[in-house]
Amino acid sequence: MTIGIVSAAYISAAVLFILSLGGLSGQESAKRAVWYGMTGMALAVAATVFGPGVGNWLVILLMVAGGSVLGYYAAGRVQMTEMPQLVAALHSFVGLAAVFIGFNAHFEAARVAGLDEAARAALDGFADILAHKSPVELAIMKVEVFLGVFIGAVTFTGSVIAFGKLAGKVDGKAKKLPGGHLLNAFASILSLCLLFAYVNGAGVWTLLLMAVLAFFIGYHLIMGIGGADMPVVVSMLNSYSGWAAAAIGFTLGNDLLIVTGALVGSSGAILSYIMCKAMNRSFVSVILGGFGTTTGPAMEIIGEQIAIEADGVAAALNDADSVIIVPGYGMAVAQAQQAVSELTRKLRAAGKNVRFAIHPVAGRLPGHMNVLLAEAKVPYDIVLEMDEINDDFHETDVVIVIGSNDIVNPAAQEDPNSPIAGMPVLEVWKAKQVFVSKRGQGTGYSGIENPLFYKERTRMFYGDAKESIGKLLPMIS
Repeated sequence: MTIGIVSAAYISAAVLFILSLGGLSGQESAKRAVWYGMTGMALAVAATVFGPGVGNWLVILLMVAGGSVLGYYAAGRVQMTEMPQLVAALHSFVGLAAVFIGFNAHFEAARVAGLDEAARAALDGFADILAHKSPVELAIMKVEVFLGVFIGAVTFTGSVIAFGKLAGKVDGKAKKLPGGHLLNAFASILSLCLLFAYVNGAGVWTLLLMAVLAFFIGYHLIMGIGGADMPVVVSMLNSYSGWAAAAIGFTLGNDLLIVTGALVGSSGAILSYIMCKAMNRSFVSVILGGFGTTTGPAMEIIGEQIAIEADGVAAALNDADSVIIVPGYGMAVAQAQQAVSELTRKLRAAGKNVRFAIHPVAGRLPGHMNVLLAEAKVPYDIVLEMDEINDDFHETDVVIVIGSNDIVNPAAQEDPNSPIAGMPVLEVWKAKQVFVSKRGQGTGYSGIENPLFYKERTRMFYGDAKESIGKLLPMIS
């Protein structure tokens, strides 16, 4: 491909990526948006592989084919409940790729610097670009390499820890080493000093030492964040991976990588900010890994959890005129969305006003519940966001909470010492009756006790969500 064709392909791919991001803002347009993104990526890869000065096409195509097969196989085996873990794992790959490319750029620059004029004249591709850089441009490139490796290393270890917490392989509680934030600050300051040394010709050891420090920062930042806040963490890591890609794009002189990285980085940061507002969190504290811990002893909970059987729940549903269903991660674990969809259909056929209340951070990934409900063919128009439905709970006859904990926890409003104090929640306890579908009496993934389960108008509908909802279906008339 000529430079002109490559430029046109890059512009087309960038437009497709923008259309993809725009389409993902709505459920009805999301499927089309995914195809935009896939087409744009295929176009970008083809233009890069067959662009001028690349070569080694067979090796590249074999690597692309191998990665595609592995990606297809891995994605095919992942359940919807494991999608957050998959996203975190993919972020780690982007971060590690940025680290490798940064080191490769350093070694390539060192190689080109050692060539004579005749050898430089025969160079092509990235090596040719390096050969024609001025001392000032090379210094700027060193900054780009350094930042790309730093952000990539933070993204890699941070994503690995996020994956471990989401998969239950790492304790979900917030943990910090002695020294806490001071350790992160010291590592960051030392990294900044290494940047000045690297730009002034100190050598590859500065990159290596900085990478080790950045690996530690990523690990320690995410270890210091509690499980209740992991949806925000995944979104923020998405942003980090985008900025790492943009930094490497500057290093390689690849305009599309710069644009794509900036799109991912900015959209991830905006989403993180929106989610922080939804959880009443400080955006800066997310970046610094400074939340997820309690400020004092938790409020004492008075009362007991009262269980109810399927016939009691069905009777209340048959008598109700209005029903709100609040799905959470427990619905995803039980894969109960199809049963919930069938329950919704039967209740609506019986003349009930049935709606869904979706908290911005329900599940372990933004939009997690929306995807599950869309998969189960729940009508889009009855799936409402928290701000649209929160004022209606006091007029609602029955609320069914399916596998949710923090997003319906009144401690957010009642207990200033709670880890989720101040977080906007779905005020389900204001309804006339609340039924909570839950496996048992445990506190769940985040480890935060929920006073809702002990309130007078709440009844616990114990058991696997899919089986529990299935028991209700024959009783609804």
